Amino acid sequence: MARITYREAISQALREEMHRDERVFIMGEEVGVWGGTYAVTRGFLEEFGEKRVRDTPIAESVIVGAAAGAAILGLRPVAEIMTINFAFLAMDQIVNHVAKLHYMFNGQIRCPMVIRTVGGGGRQLAATHSQSPDVVFAHFPGLKVVAPGTPADAKGLLKSAIRDDDPVFFIEHATLYPVRGEVPDDEDYLVPIGVSDIKREGKDVTIVSYSKMLQVSLEAASRLAEENIEAEVIDLRTLRPLDTRPIIESVRKTNRLVVVEEGWRSYGIGAEIASRVMEQAFDHLDAPVRRVAQAEVPLPYNRRLEQMALPQVEDVIRAVKDVMYL
Repeated sequence: MARITYREAISQALREEMHRDERVFIMGEEVGVWGGTYAVTRGFLEEFGEKRVRDTPIAESVIVGAAAGAAILGLRPVAEIMTINFAFLAMDQIVNHVAKLHYMFNGQIRCPMVIRTVGGGGRQLAATHSQSPDVVFAHFPGLKVVAPGTPADAKGLLKSAIRDDDPVFFIEHATLYPVRGEVPDDEDYLVPIGVSDIKREGKDVTIVSYSKMLQVSLEAASRLAEENIEAEVIDLRTLRPLDTRPIIESVRKTNRLVVVEEGWRSYGIGAEIASRVMEQAFDHLDAPVRRVAQAEVPLPYNRRLEQMALPQVEDVIRAVKDVMYL
């Protein structure tokens, strides 16, 4: 098992799937000659050629629409949208067409495509380039939404997404690209879509998170352990379909829940998790559910202000101690 970065894990998954299946191809802005804005597809043009690594104009609705057409006709496109903020420009294609095709044509049409994009803040890219609107895309049935928080999950989930017969919206966090972790070398290593994972076991409190905030939550759990507080950390990995079974079972054991997300608190994933726990495990709660989220402002450019707006390890620790009445 190799120890590689989140970026290398995603690149490895793409390369292996393109070698495995000739129907898989990549398209997007700067994915070819430049090798991708985040260097995920560097060397792909030389390895696979122009037919399977296609640079596109800066036209997100065209990228998604063309990918959808290719998928309908039997190919398996991976369409790269440079940042999730630009996905709004292709919103009609994504939510009104890609997500609905299979249903609207009574199952006669499949749309096996992946939309890869990059989300999250923390890089001083200011308000319009640092958003985490993950839950917006997870709102629409027909679209699977995946957001891995570790290199191993990034590889296994992307390979599953490419092999899936339904459209998958795959969100990578920009600040996770240099994060290293052990990743299986097996070319058939798959992580199932729609299955949450317990990343750290504990008995005192349940912390639920995903993507970059998983790393923040794990750091908080490590520091809490130094104070003899054992937090169980659950990684959602997939926002739609949402697997809440491990969360309910964990809350029934710990009796306390903190949900950590990078997006805004209002109408967010934390609100959804809290509501489902209230429906299924209310009698097991010893404290109100706490949500840790981004301050409800457009994310500032100034680094100090940006860090103040984003959830930090200290915010998670404080929330855990609140639900434990410490």
